[in-house]
Amino acid sequence: MATREMPKTYNPTAVEQRLYKWWEESGYFIPEIDTNREPFVISMPPPNVTGVLHVGHAITASVQDLMIRYHRMKGAPTLWLPGEDHASIAAQYVVEKEIAKEGLTREGLGREKFLERVWDWMHRYRHVIAMQHRRLGTSCDWTRDRFTMDEGMARAVREAFVRLFKEGLIYRGSYLINWCPRCSTALSGLEVEHDEEESKLYHVRYRLQDSRDQYITVATTRPETILGDTAVAVHPDDERYKAWVGRMAILPALHRPIPIIADETVAPEFGTGAVKVTPGHDPTDYEIGQRHKLPTINIMNDDATLNDEAGPYAGQDRYEARRNLLADLEKEGLLVKVEPYSHALGHCQRCRTVVEPRVSTQWFVKIKPLADPAMAAARDGRIRFVPQRFTKVYFNWMENIRDWCISRQLWWGHRIPVWYCDDCGYMSPSAEETLAACEKCGSHNIHQDPDVLDTWFSSGLWPFSTLGWPEDTEDLRYFYPTDVMETAYDILFFWVARMIMLGMRMTDEVPFHTVYLHGLIRDEHGQKMSKSKGNVVDPLEAIDEYGADALRFALLTGSTPGNDMKLSLQKVEAARNFGNKLWNAARFVVGNLDEGYSARDTASAAARWKEDPTVLSLQDRWILSRHNRVIEHVTRLIDQYQFGEAGRQLYEFLWGEFCDWYIEMAKVPLQGDDRTTAQRTQAILMYVLERALRLLHPFMPFVPEETWQHLPHEGKALIVAPWPEPGPTDEAAEAEMGLIMEMVRAIRNARAEYEVEPSRAITATIAAGKKRDLVASQADILVRLARIDPAELRIEEALAEKPTKALALVVGGYEVFLPLAGLVDTDRERARLAAELEKLQKEIARAEKLLANQSFVSKAPAEVVDKERTKLGGYRQRYTRLEERLESLE
Repeated sequence: MATREMPKTYNPTAVEQRLYKWWEESGYFIPEIDTNREPFVISMPPPNVTGVLHVGHAITASVQDLMIRYHRMKGAPTLWLPGEDHASIAAQYVVEKEIAKEGLTREGLGREKFLERVWDWMHRYRHVIAMQHRRLGTSCDWTRDRFTMDEGMARAVREAFVRLFKEGLIYRGSYLINWCPRCSTALSGLEVEHDEEESKLYHVRYRLQDSRDQYITVATTRPETILGDTAVAVHPDDERYKAWVGRMAILPALHRPIPIIADETVAPEFGTGAVKVTPGHDPTDYEIGQRHKLPTINIMNDDATLNDEAGPYAGQDRYEARRNLLADLEKEGLLVKVEPYSHALGHCQRCRTVVEPRVSTQWFVKIKPLADPAMAAARDGRIRFVPQRFTKVYFNWMENIRDWCISRQLWWGHRIPVWYCDDCGYMSPSAEETLAACEKCGSHNIHQDPDVLDTWFSSGLWPFSTLGWPEDTEDLRYFYPTDVMETAYDILFFWVARMIMLGMRMTDEVPFHTVYLHGLIRDEHGQKMSKSKGNVVDPLEAIDEYGADALRFALLTGSTPGNDMKLSLQKVEAARNFGNKLWNAARFVVGNLDEGYSARDTASAAARWKEDPTVLSLQDRWILSRHNRVIEHVTRLIDQYQFGEAGRQLYEFLWGEFCDWYIEMAKVPLQGDDRTTAQRTQAILMYVLERALRLLHPFMPFVPEETWQHLPHEGKALIVAPWPEPGPTDEAAEAEMGLIMEMVRAIRNARAEYEVEPSRAITATIAAGKKRDLVASQADILVRLARIDPAELRIEEALAEKPTKALALVVGGYEVFLPLAGLVDTDRERARLAAELEKLQKEIARAEKLLANQSFVSKAPAEVVDKERTKLGGYRQRYTRLEERLESLE
């Protein structure tokens, strides 16, 4: 029996948090370990604890929650394991900005006090992020919530490091790395974002040592790095410089002699064909230096000021040194020319500071032995990518992968688990949290490496460390490997590839079988969202105004795997309207049930019509067939990861077929005198609505659950109701009902075109050929839905003579005639049409004159010109239609 009368309007603010609290307290998010059933598992990509959730988190949460709710309803023990990432460099940067407001610095506080402030931030914002996820409706198991700095996670990080170290896959050495002067740490290549910027190309000449008047000219965008040059390189086949190879050039400013060498990587067409070689500050130059055994000179301190190797420029900031050096070069006549130059400049992903390549002693992972098995898993199908095109992207990156710099000169994060002996110099890696004494000499004079690990190292262990690894836990045995890793395509290399590599190395299994990659969320014009542009959609504000269901449905139905999507609040509003439409439809259904109607009535009626389908009317057969077809389509599309299309088809069925058509058709028997037919219609309305709510629940969890609780139903909650199975479809019913619906549409369109008042019943004559009996059987539907006067509806197989002065509509090869006198006042309509034609003539003349103006066409923005052309085409089409209508009235 229906639980209570449904409120007139659906209020997400009053419903969503109440329902979520009930679901969570009822334990619906916690899976039962059942070794007789295969679980379905997703590890939530842990958001950084650096503030609030954004719309990117919202699409991630929506897609994952859809899969989780779907598989839960399919009967699988379903685990969605939530968590948060400590976000080493990002969090340290944010907290440093916070304490700066108090006039404090990290260095001033000291490591211990600063880390206390970071932990305060973590405790505060972990809670905030968890609550925001709840607002989105994420049905994850909060009893298993994990944080990448939890003790269990820290134990896993130490164990993984030590294993890799002992296998010879982690090493320490001095190599060229990316350095952020602001964060004062090394960065991996993936943490550097290259932005195209307008710069300058400086042409500087170096005098040859054995000549007073011979110079070799090089071009550079970073003249301050001249101070670290150890050679000038030319291409070995460049005829201009062949005779100069082996000679020495004098380095400007420092007057140090450096050799001229030949190397095939030099592009003769760039600049002068001669390039400066700075092994200490350029990755290409570093490789040239290695090949030619050149010295490597580092001219920069950690903060990008110049060190003693820079001679008179020591102590100056890199840009100050650039200005001063250029001035000196100009004085000496060595600055040949300066020209504009556009190139990609690397920035720290977090603080946007321009990074500096420099040689530094760091920890690295030898990556190829990890990458090869990870590629093999994708090749043999153990791991697949959705969409499939990202498989090629994955291979391209993995085949050219370089060793991974994993050390960071930060305070916040997992400390590198290596201790150094101050007495004997021995280096001891340890999986224990502390080390009491040197493992070689037993001295207690030891200290731990001050650096921390790259955040992505701990994140790379996420799918199995969250389940208890390296311990042999029940969770790890049952829930690992996980099933799907869903995330944005822009962290395929940052995170996904590293999870695959580390997962296979540590567990000998792939961490998941499917990688689903969604695109980025852009504004309605396709522009990247940014606060400076004012085009950011704040998910929490959208939820406050429209509800979580509306935001989720807009995101899910607006996206396709791997492609960026455009989002506007208008789409969210439209999704809210869909939820309201469904609510009102359910109110109609509940309001038309007999007193005492129960779920048993639906079940018994369904059993009868399944046993004897002849009791069903055409519209009943049609809606049942369409509902079975949409169950099959939605199920198949979800299984194929086509979530957006699944949601769109469900939307079209519920709004376009169930609400707009079947409910309107159902009013005829519901308001008729035949109680048997009325009761069967009630059961069909209930049967289709209840099963459609199950289909919709993974997309919009709240509206369907709240609606379902008002319906006569079996079971406690929709969230754990079984996923519906499709039944048989009825091709004949769909085709026959399709004809009737097309006739209704055609008549409705004609009424709208002729602006017939909605309450006015019109006359209609239908020549239905062999479908005469079918159309006649649906006369009540035509009368109600097309607003036809029942006394003026004539349905024949054929007409001896077609009506005159009637609008003729052709539908499915059959004709519908609507006498014009019944549609409009012909005299008044002629006058109205003549006036509109005159107005259109003026608009057409204006647009033609504007488009004939070559000055306008050539100078106006292309989109403005195109808009005018489109308007002109529309004016002409409407003019033609109105002319034809005026002629029909004569």
